[in-house]
Amino acid sequence: MVPGNRAMRQLGLWIFLCGVPLGAQTGDAEKLAPYYPTPQVIVEKMLELGSLKAGEKVFDLGSGDGRIVIMAAQRFHADAVGVELDSDLVKLSLAKIQKLGLEKTAHIINGDLLKQNYSSADLVTVYLLPAAIDSKVEPLLDRQLKKGTRVVAHDFEFRGWTPDKVESIPDDGEGRSHTLFLYRK
Repeated sequence: MVPGNRAMRQLGLWIFLCGVPLGAQTGDAEKLAPYYPTPQVIVEKMLELGSLKAGEKVFDLGSGDGRIVIMAAQRFHADAVGVELDSDLVKLSLAKIQKLGLEKTAHIINGDLLKQNYSSADLVTVYLLPAAIDSKVEPLLDRQLKKGTRVVAHDFEFRGWTPDKVESIPDDGEGRSHTLFLYRK
């Protein structure tokens, strides 16, 4: 890969994400990122990097169509909870969960991810814009997460934390590169 190419793609993605209309919002809650689905191969790598084990509790912040929650429950046999503000995406997620028969282990909260309690988490997955991570999500998780909780961030790092591991994926099968950051509280 050409030096700086990953940075240019990440910048392009960030510009794209900032320019996407944010759609309907619930109450006074703030949308911290537009809906931009994580490719399935990256979903699996995020859960693997986070060392998710059967019976553990995982939260996906801004769960979109529920793909991380569904894979965590289905393949990893985890207790998976997504938090999503967009009610249409929540309905889509819940329909997929019901169709797959995962209602006992896959759950979606229709609400503001900044108003939830993550103290029971073993793993948290995050694909949010840098401004939301730096000013809102990082301080919230700093206060709430128990010692040993793992956090996997997709493409955008937690600038105030030091990652235990950084994994670069040069091609997701669709020609895009990704970077995953693993943190331990």
